[in-house]
Amino acid sequence: MLFIEYPKCTTCKKAKKWLDENNVKYTDRHIVEDNPTYDELSDWYKKSGLPLKRFFNTSGILYKEMSLKDKLPEMGEEEQLKLLASNGMLVKRPIIVDGETVLTGFREPEWEKIIKN
Repeated sequence: MLFIEYPKCTTCKKAKKWLDENNVKYTDRHIVEDNPTYDELSDWYKKSGLPLKRFFNTSGILYKEMSLKDKLPEMGEEEQLKLLASNGMLVKRPIIVDGETVLTGFREPEWEKIIKN
């Protein structure tokens, strides 16, 4: 299992604590030092079944500075994926990737259901 995080993010800290408390083994990856590539993001997006917008850190400073709320609806899928791959701070975190399972953000009930089963 791959756990992609930004170590200063409080949500990532909560998620990591949950993984540790539930004895879930994972490989840690810093989202800024090792930003997901276009190919990785494209693969994860397809596997997740989630809308592409769920991969954006909509509460992030960079997202707001770039006025992406207004720009994303006009952008194509490929353009959005390239944008996500350009800067880890644009990507929603944490991300869990485990085979065919991809989760963005930390929602404990969702993780409880999917990861523990």
